[in-house]
Amino acid sequence: MTGAPPSPQLFFETANAFQRTEALKAAIELELFTAIAEGKHTAEDIGARCKASTRGTRILCDFLAVYGFLTKQVNRYALTRDSAVFLDKGSPAYLGSALRFLLLPDTIEGFRHLAEAVRKGGSAIERHIVTPENPIWVEFARSMAPLMTMPAELLAKMLKAEEGQQWKVLSLAVGHGLYDITLARHNPNAEVWAVDWANVLEVARENAAGAGVAGRYHTIPGSAFEVKYGNSYDLALVVNFLHHFDLATCEKVLRKVHAALKPGGRVVIVEFVPNEDRVSPPLPATFSLIMLAETPSGDAYTFKEFQQMLSNSGFRSSELHPLPPTFFSVVIGTK
Repeated sequence: MTGAPPSPQLFFETANAFQRTEALKAAIELELFTAIAEGKHTAEDIGARCKASTRGTRILCDFLAVYGFLTKQVNRYALTRDSAVFLDKGSPAYLGSALRFLLLPDTIEGFRHLAEAVRKGGSAIERHIVTPENPIWVEFARSMAPLMTMPAELLAKMLKAEEGQQWKVLSLAVGHGLYDITLARHNPNAEVWAVDWANVLEVARENAAGAGVAGRYHTIPGSAFEVKYGNSYDLALVVNFLHHFDLATCEKVLRKVHAALKPGGRVVIVEFVPNEDRVSPPLPATFSLIMLAETPSGDAYTFKEFQQMLSNSGFRSSELHPLPPTFFSVVIGTK
């Protein structure tokens, strides 16, 4: 045997990964990153701003420096570029609110029964995330919107929304509505029909009003599988929705979308799309485990699988577009 000797490092890092989660949660709760952005750089000054002990602040800051959230030089701490953009409450791209959804007990519960989910081939908990009208999606809509600002802007640019074409847009399982609202904001000639549970649509309507597009934002409350969509749509947005279901259920939705589009209309799917090897890139590839823990039959699908879904649903062509620097990809099917 050649190369480095065996090491238990990965085992211990993985077994203790919850410590990183709790350290990040604590730092956000204390507004530690914001304190540093405001010019507090020593443990004493950061602690005073965060109403925390100097000792506790020093230990937490050192831990965050080890894992790349902070830098440290001569007992002075500074934000990394990523932390400055995403973890300072004064930044327009602040993501701290996302932890409210990501760390909900209902979100984590499926992982506490992961071995059983592996045996079963799907979530081992009764109240999984695709239970009809699950109130978890209201929290999702409120807390995860900042995380979607960048990909929503990138998608609007990819679709050339700023050219102002007359668009009738269908949007399924909209949640916060950031994607369709951003299209409407960039394109004054776009009208949106948004589908989701009634309680979730309240959040989307608030966001549409805040963006100044409420007059062009229409809602269709109910299940995407049951409500009538209408017809003659130019675009249909299906954002982070299909991964919750098995292939047959995805095709059921896509056939319904196909029928609602006008000839030449496009379905625009935003998803985690792993490579064919299913172990790269890391974030899209590992998303399948989340679906195993939290849904009865969801998965992260490869582009080849999306191509087959779209073909089986009547679409004549499909294409894949990565959406860097995000971890999402866009799959477009044309009727």
